Amino acid sequence: MRKRASARRRGSAPGAARLPSPARLAPRDALAVGLGGLRGRRLRAVLSALGIAIGIGAMVAVVGIGASGQAEVTARIRSLGTNLLTAGPGQTVFGERARLPADADAMVERIGPVISASATGKVDATVRRTDRVDPNANGGMGVLAARDDLPGTVGSTMRSGRFLDPAVGAFPTVVLGSTSAERLGMDSPGGRVWLGEQWFTVVGILAPVPLAPELDVSALVGWQAARAHLSFDGAPTTVYTRARDARVEQVRAVLAATIAPASPNEVRVSRPSDALAAQSAAEDTLSSLLLGLGAVALLVGGVGVANTMVVAVLERRREIGLRRALGAHRGQIRNQFLIEAVCLSGLGGFAGVLLGALTTFGYAGSRGWPWTMPPGALGAAVCAAAVVGAMAGWYPASRAARLPPTEALASA
Repeated sequence: MRKRASARRRGSAPGAARLPSPARLAPRDALAVGLGGLRGRRLRAVLSALGIAIGIGAMVAVVGIGASGQAEVTARIRSLGTNLLTAGPGQTVFGERARLPADADAMVERIGPVISASATGKVDATVRRTDRVDPNANGGMGVLAARDDLPGTVGSTMRSGRFLDPAVGAFPTVVLGSTSAERLGMDSPGGRVWLGEQWFTVVGILAPVPLAPELDVSALVGWQAARAHLSFDGAPTTVYTRARDARVEQVRAVLAATIAPASPNEVRVSRPSDALAAQSAAEDTLSSLLLGLGAVALLVGGVGVANTMVVAVLERRREIGLRRALGAHRGQIRNQFLIEAVCLSGLGGFAGVLLGALTTFGYAGSRGWPWTMPPGALGAAVCAAAVVGAMAGWYPASRAARLPPTEALASA
């Protein structure tokens, strides 16, 4: 009785032949079937994967270039130091421009944690290549009186020549910023420029100063020479301060009160390294925008994969019907086309990662940046391509699985 009940539960009479259980595709076999569909239509597969590769490549390149730029800014700030502070005149209560004391930099040097302090003062003069150039055509360049210890404080170096030491600073000599030298057509010291109403001899050219970019577009003359030849009033307009790394914020808090004890609110204090960090943040915002554009390109690539898979289902109806007639169930058909879509997108994602990495390497090398690529970004890019492929291939795969064998064979 128990054998008969068991036979009835299995749906067969006693003594009848046992039906074979449905075969299951091993993961390796399922992968081979999925890749077989790609090998049969190689050109179409390459074109579809190209859309995914472009989207992934754009996203990887944006992330890589942004990371490389961030690494460059971080390295630059680290090399230049974050302990430089600048102070300049603000506005008085009457809305007029304030005036710093003539000995402001000397007063700042009395602060305990201060390593060094120097100053520049704006001079009411223009610098031109010759006396025949229109005074209004100065190319945005200004003239500054400079202390002889300025390079050590701001961390600047000479591209060529020498700086304004006490031996030459009292005479009509000038040091040009890097941009000013280019605009005046001066590539080496020894020439002359028309500054104010007389000739000044160029004794040096500064290298770019990232923490004090205003010096790049200036012509620097000695403090004594500016007072003797250019009617400089001796009031500094910018005070540069180097403080000990651990005490920067403390120095920043007392800097304004030290320069102008009676009216500290008329002194503006800033930290140049903060400006570089803000510039990096602005570049990150642009990178986010470009990353969004890359995501749009990836979406377009996913639509291309979906279109390719729909066409593949229509073209392979005979194959689908034959496999269903031989015993393949719906899940196997669906997995076949789903694996094909994921492999197609995965190959495109892998190619996109290589494309984005090479683009980042080339761009970073051309700018002299360190090549940086977040490891997580590469894995995330391939996973994103696979997810897009799965989403794009789900509908065509489900449509293929629902196709009746008789209808598929009849329409072939």
